[in-house]
Amino acid sequence: MSYQSIFKEGLFENQTIIVTGGGSGIGRCTAHELAALGANVILIGRKLEKVQAVADEIREDGGTAHPYSCDIRDEDAVKPVIESIIQDHGPIHGLVNNAGGQFPSPLAGINQKGWETVVRTNLTGGFLVSREVYNQSMTKTGGAIVNIVADMWGGMPGMGHSGAARAGMVNFTQTAAVEWGASGVRVNAVAPGWIASSGMDSYPDSMKSWIRGLREAVPCKRIGTEAEVSSAICFLLSPGSRFISGDTLRIDGGASQGGSVWPLPKAKNNEDFNGFHRAVTPRVLQDDED
Repeated sequence: MSYQSIFKEGLFENQTIIVTGGGSGIGRCTAHELAALGANVILIGRKLEKVQAVADEIREDGGTAHPYSCDIRDEDAVKPVIESIIQDHGPIHGLVNNAGGQFPSPLAGINQKGWETVVRTNLTGGFLVSREVYNQSMTKTGGAIVNIVADMWGGMPGMGHSGAARAGMVNFTQTAAVEWGASGVRVNAVAPGWIASSGMDSYPDSMKSWIRGLREAVPCKRIGTEAEVSSAICFLLSPGSRFISGDTLRIDGGASQGGSVWPLPKAKNNEDFNGFHRAVTPRVLQDDED
């Protein structure tokens, strides 16, 4: 079985596309879809074994993928790894800034180290990789960048460090779209809402019931799939979006619209899309009786 993408076969043939944080979750899914569509996928992660495992999966499925280890928060590490990728594979046609991470905490409980770690991971790292990809490759050949942010509209209580970093990445997206547009570089972002991804299993047991109840706050009364995010990323990397730049596409089933004062009726006709043949349901969603 292979990835069931909605896009035409060979869409990204002869293109090299980087996916940071490609060792799990949305990044892993996106890497698989890009490879299924013909891309030469470059996986970047802090832990080589994680991106190596995904590269092995892609190769088993007949695709092309290459893992690289790099801490994207470290400027001195980012520069040489992008240089190595270009030396090994030629120009970079696309970049998916997916790497990220956070931990649940109210603002009053976040110390400086915790705050700066999350900001460096979710904002600074994406900037450093984008800058090097632009300076070393895309300024000459053009390309497309897609940044992964989050559903943080109107605040992000319980994860204020991540909300601030993601909001910064939205502004970076808008600024880069203007500054780099003359070089033929498009920069967009996607903002996933509540997605059934492996990251859900990283939160403490005390949050399980809250996670399982998230679908009730979505107008279509379900949680999204990784493939529904990946398909949006692929569109923004594709020729069909060549007049789209500086925008952020919300992938949240309408959850960011309206407010709690508007009652959400029982939903119908809302089947999900899941073309990822290797998708794994998060443990927290596998048994609502736990």
